[in-house]
Amino acid sequence: MNIQVSPKRAPVLRIEGLAKQFEMHHLKRTLYAFENIEFELGEGEFILLRGENGAGKSTLLRTIYRSYLPRAGHAWYYTSEGVIDLASAADVDIAILRRREIGFVTQFLNARPRVAAEEIVAEPLRLAGMPRPEALAEARRWLAAFGVKPQLWPAYPSTFSGGEQQKVNLARALILPQRLLLLDEPTASLDRSARKALVDRLAELKDSGVAMIGVFHHPEDVAHLIDREIQLETIKIADETDNVVE
Repeated sequence: MNIQVSPKRAPVLRIEGLAKQFEMHHLKRTLYAFENIEFELGEGEFILLRGENGAGKSTLLRTIYRSYLPRAGHAWYYTSEGVIDLASAADVDIAILRRREIGFVTQFLNARPRVAAEEIVAEPLRLAGMPRPEALAEARRWLAAFGVKPQLWPAYPSTFSGGEQQKVNLARALILPQRLLLLDEPTASLDRSARKALVDRLAELKDSGVAMIGVFHHPEDVAHLIDREIQLETIKIADETDNVVE
């Protein structure tokens, strides 16, 4: 796969030869997610990932975020203090980057018990040093923008429907701008008004210089934001015996 080079923008991410596979030991098989992925991403650039189910789109995002370790390759991230390889960086450095510079937006909310929706959404701002009253006011503004009813703001999201939980998740993930934002099917179960609120927020972040890579259930929603597309191909195994782990 040839490197896709971004336009002349300040660099944020450079992927070189990234590969990922999963060892299914109970089946004595190897599941190949993707091989030799290479591209560059600049400030304010939006890349859309395309591909069939099983092509590794979500796995690629999670590998960049370092939820998964790659089998090979590099993910050079240009931090505010220098360049770091996300593929091999220490866990403590990854944790710091996630808190300060790299965001991950998914359709699923890991709702903590007995924590109100507004507190969950306000948490990134509070961790960044914003006083609680101001953080809660901003959290409520974004909950309203995504269509969460005010009576639900002090309630526990663990009791919400899947769609309402997703709105809380999006509000939390997007309330604090990051330098790099990874988007994994964030519109999958949103209604039209919530999808519009999300796209409007992404447009604001893009204009402010946030770099984004996304997988979208409704790519037409973000068509006007897309700078480039990367097509991932499903890895075909010619013979079943090729898949066996020795």
